[in-house]
Amino acid sequence: MTAAVTQQAATRTPNKHMPVAVERHVEPWLHFVAGGVGGMAGAIITSPLDVLRTRQQLSGVRRSADNQPVLRRLAQPFMQTGQVLKQLYVREGIKGWFAGLGPALAGIIPARAIQFFAYGNGKRILAQYNNGKETALVHLAAACIAGVATTTATNPIWMVKTRMQLQPGQYKNSLECFLGIVRNEGWLGLYKGTSAAYLGVSESAIQWVVYEQIKKTLNDRKPNGGAKTLYDWFEYFGAAASAKLGCPPDAQGKVKYTGLVNSARIIFAEEGMRGFYGGLTTHLLRTVPNAAIMFLSYELVVHYFGSTRPRKA
Repeated sequence: MTAAVTQQAATRTPNKHMPVAVERHVEPWLHFVAGGVGGMAGAIITSPLDVLRTRQQLSGVRRSADNQPVLRRLAQPFMQTGQVLKQLYVREGIKGWFAGLGPALAGIIPARAIQFFAYGNGKRILAQYNNGKETALVHLAAACIAGVATTTATNPIWMVKTRMQLQPGQYKNSLECFLGIVRNEGWLGLYKGTSAAYLGVSESAIQWVVYEQIKKTLNDRKPNGGAKTLYDWFEYFGAAASAKLGCPPDAQGKVKYTGLVNSARIIFAEEGMRGFYGGLTTHLLRTVPNAAIMFLSYELVVHYFGSTRPRKA
């Protein structure tokens, strides 16, 4: 009997050499800062592909010859991307690769800060009404709330950014572009494309849910419950990329259309179903690494500036 009691006590007493599972406590403001840092890092690194995607969407979809082999037709857009970037550099210099980056950062930094702030704190508050448990439904609801709030607050900045990308040289700076839109189109001109942007909320919501599920699976396999090694961070990078890869492309850049329904009708009439996937190649080349960089930067800031506490059993 004494042996049994001793064994039970040993089971309850943690070994000092065993890793103790911990959870990271994040202050509300840290979500805001980490989101802004992540958005800035992703935007700067992928800016050339963002410019290329916008201009490809404006010019329409390039059709490959139907008599070409299937693999060649699929690979052609990827091969053309490098050529177009080179031509853009020859025509406009290095500035052409970063056209509209100023207003983009002015929009991305607060947008991502608001998004991560609303999502991180939103899921915490929603989880309190679910017995403290974070579920896929909690993640989905928090992501939708964050998406709507972010879109409403930052749509005017995206409009200025797109105009400067598509009309290089017409405006000296983003302020002149902003005032020009208000003068010629009124304040509502700053909110063109908002309906399509709200549809994009579903994309970010799916991305968040998938990312959270992959991250949970990865963390459950780790005795310390979080990333510590370089390989762990690489797994987070891959999780964010995988979550973004399954999301549909958006329709930014087609500013000649006046509304969501009208846009869909004109695109289908002029370009067929392929028109809805204009710039898909550069969308994948830009947004997948952009999302991976952004989420990884966010996780790094939260990890190194957040506090830790023992994980509850």
